Amino acid sequence: MESNRIEYKRELTDALEKEAVAFLNYRDGGIIYIGIDNITHLPIGIPDCDEVQLKIKDRLKNNILPSCLGLFDVIHEKRNGKDIIKITLASGPEKPYYLKKAGMSEKGCFIRVGSASEPMSSRMIEETFARRTRNSIGKMRSHRQDLTFEQLKIYYNEAGYDIGEKFAANLELLTEDGAYNYAAYLMADKNGNSVQVAKYSGIDRVDLVESNEYGYCCLIKTCKQVLDKLDLENRTITKITSKERINKRLWNAVALREAVINAIIHNDYTNEAVPKFEIFDDRIEITSAGSIPPGVEQDEFFQGYSIPRNKILMRIFKDLDMVEYLGSGMPRILKAYPRDSYIFTANFIRTMFPVVKEVQKSGKSAIKPADKNGSSGKSMPVNASEKTSEKTSEKTSEKILKAIADNNKITIEELADLAGVTPRSIERNIHKLQQDGLLRRVGPDKGGHWVIKKDKPEKKS
Repeated sequence: MESNRIEYKRELTDALEKEAVAFLNYRDGGIIYIGIDNITHLPIGIPDCDEVQLKIKDRLKNNILPSCLGLFDVIHEKRNGKDIIKITLASGPEKPYYLKKAGMSEKGCFIRVGSASEPMSSRMIEETFARRTRNSIGKMRSHRQDLTFEQLKIYYNEAGYDIGEKFAANLELLTEDGAYNYAAYLMADKNGNSVQVAKYSGIDRVDLVESNEYGYCCLIKTCKQVLDKLDLENRTITKITSKERINKRLWNAVALREAVINAIIHNDYTNEAVPKFEIFDDRIEITSAGSIPPGVEQDEFFQGYSIPRNKILMRIFKDLDMVEYLGSGMPRILKAYPRDSYIFTANFIRTMFPVVKEVQKSGKSAIKPADKNGSSGKSMPVNASEKTSEKTSEKTSEKILKAIADNNKITIEELADLAGVTPRSIERNIHKLQQDGLLRRVGPDKGGHWVIKKDKPEKKS
């Protein structure tokens, strides 16, 4: 039945934008179903479902202000064999939302009251506008304006989009005066943000055994690098019983992926803080800056009611199929881990996933490296992680030497792009090559060149 969060419509009508605005202004957002009778609540279906979906997306995009891109999903479903459309709307962070043709007035602003969409009073509009968050990454001007977006364009092309010359405006990467905003800075080919993945020996932060930084590039690329690293760390334990062979990974792979992407998308970047990921013997911790968005209680947070902190990032991640639809991540996480896996403070949200009990009981020697499908290979000894890091470093060094052989004036940044690692990782590898006598620098950083020593020194036994 219809409620404060659900609206049924037999067909697409002129009232769509009004209902959408009401849900955008409501603290919990809401859902509009097209193709369901609003009296009997039975599906009656709609013809030309694909065409109707396109009309809905176009109308919501063009007829509502501020822009609600990234705040809605339009999904095709079937009920009793009938085609229906489900429109999920998040509560917007830039209230009040209003009909473009009516402006920010009582005729343009609506809010959900019970199962109806009611006009907002002038006083409510003024008070809501006064509370609007102005310090958002969409409104913050990037301190760098010499930004390029080749990586982002490649990701969009791979997803089947032709974003055109006006992509920055279409993706809302510009401020009102036409300058690049902070969202653009995060999506640029080069920026100053770096995400840390740290690994400790033990259950505290005393003995750091590995620290990797991923970033200084498009946030999408950073996210993929972090996911790849944690997928490598999410190894598999094999337990052989009298009846069967049981394979279990350290952490639930689906929940881990959702938690990583949530931390990166919903992080509060307004103070230039970044998420961090820490691996311990008994758990993994994911910490993002910011608290639960205003107007969302913890119960609503866990039920998946969504108020995207960074709607521009959410829209881009959705375009590239890195998230499915609004509010879907939390239910997936809660299938594997309880609510007390989350710790909320005034400035941070921390997620803690324990290592599966079988791994803790059996010890590290039983852990096996997992491939991308979650299957495992030969037994991994305690120091296998260190050997893996050494092999990775060796491959990076080989790439560095090959690239320098082709171009002895190549820069650190160019080497990082070729090797697919961070500039800091390149610097560490170059330092090691120099210590080993395989490489030296002639001249200054600018204008100098690299020299490779042809006769490699013998390795010490």
